[in-house]
Amino acid sequence: GDSEYVTGDIVSKVDVLDTNTELAAKGKKLIKYHQLLLGITKASLSTESFLSAASFQDTTRVLIAAATSGKVDNLRGLKENVILGRMIPVGTGYHAYEDEEEMTPVDEEEQK
Repeated sequence: GDSEYVTGDIVSKVDVLDTNTELAAKGKKLIKYHQLLLGITKASLSTESFLSAASFQDTTRVLIAAATSGKVDNLRGLKENVILGRMIPVGTGYHAYEDEEEMTPVDEEEQK
């Protein structure tokens, strides 16, 4: 397709679908892809989060590679947020609620 990816790149399905949506809106060629089932080690090391990858195996190698290439970890997953002691992105910690006013519980009678 007309994306920035090249044949052989391993990318999350969410990123592929988002990119295809953008390409379709611009009238460009969509990405052709095949889903890939990775083993636990390969899946952990091929994640976009270098903190998550470093927590699993080859910590020194992963951190050095990330530092020398100037990688940025966007802290989107559970593992990297737990490592840094931040609120995890699920439930009330999910980022979709960050900009909303404080939510108040609704009485059951008000719902009827």
